[in-house]
Amino acid sequence: MQIHVFSGNSMRAALAELAPRFERASGHGYRVSYDPARVVLRRVDNGETADVALLGEDVIEQLIARGTLDASSRRALVRNGIGLAVRAGAARPNIATRDALIEALRAARSIAYTSEGASGVYFAGLIERLGIGEEVRAKARTQPGGLVGELIVAGQAEMAIQQLPELMAVPGIEVVGPLPDEVQKIGTTVGAIFTHSQARAEARALIDFLASAPAREVMRASGFEPVG
Repeated sequence: MQIHVFSGNSMRAALAELAPRFERASGHGYRVSYDPARVVLRRVDNGETADVALLGEDVIEQLIARGTLDASSRRALVRNGIGLAVRAGAARPNIATRDALIEALRAARSIAYTSEGASGVYFAGLIERLGIGEEVRAKARTQPGGLVGELIVAGQAEMAIQQLPELMAVPGIEVVGPLPDEVQKIGTTVGAIFTHSQARAEARALIDFLASAPAREVMRASGFEPVG
């Protein structure tokens, strides 16, 4: 059986590596639709459904409140922060403190981030709070979702801001580090089962597998901190 999953893009690399392991262990496969949080909510509003959601905690809670997801199936899986990356081999800016980050963002010729992904939405608000919104927007390279680190590889951006697992998934770039603690946002990815799923047992098996020790090691290597 193929389990249909709605997932945020940060899980892409880990889920790709784990797919054959899950199939060997369970006899089931999964197909994944990767989208930013806002896109997932629009798809659900338009009547689309799946078996499993692997999404940020805020979105999961919204979908539980709507009755789209089964609250009793909710399970926190991993946490991760937001980071900054540059082209491999390029000079690495100092982003150790809030003020250093501001200077690095001001000095960059172009900055990539998503317009609808969780990290991009947070970053858009952060630059306003830091007082550099207008400066950064003037040199922004945005796209709705996907891996914005690819814009660095394509020569369209000097710097990218996104969740650490998404940055780590792009060959040809280097993660400078996470955002400094005073402006960092840690997100939690939660698994839950769609209320009207016709594959509830298989969906539960997938969530349990993603919380297992072997899967946790893959998640950690992909830039996540397993929960629990």
